[in-house]
Amino acid sequence: MIAVPPGVRILLATRPVDFRKGMDGLAALVQQALRADPFAGEVFIFRPRRADRVKILVYDGTGLCLYSKRLEAGRFCWPSPADGVVRLSAAQLATLLEGLPWHRLQPHATPRPSTAC
Repeated sequence: MIAVPPGVRILLATRPVDFRKGMDGLAALVQQALRADPFAGEVFIFRPRRADRVKILVYDGTGLCLYSKRLEAGRFCWPSPADGVVRLSAAQLATLLEGLPWHRLQPHATPRPSTAC
């Protein structure tokens, strides 16, 4: 499980990438394709053509970290590559990493305070 502090953007690149790329190659991809700064502390998620793997790149304040996961059975749920970049919540990221359909998660509406006097 990757703990993501509140307010940190989580960006999922929907187009498959070459999974031979390491952290430097993925950081360059963040700069060129996503037009973002890989050293800003945001979480970047990448997928290969095979839907059973995921790589996550994040800068933790001291250096780049690269996390990788391969499902032993099943496949990750990925959005269409035409979507470009999709922003996820921390709950959606946790659900994605479990191999579950993360796109079904919807934020709860904030309850309004009672107006009764």
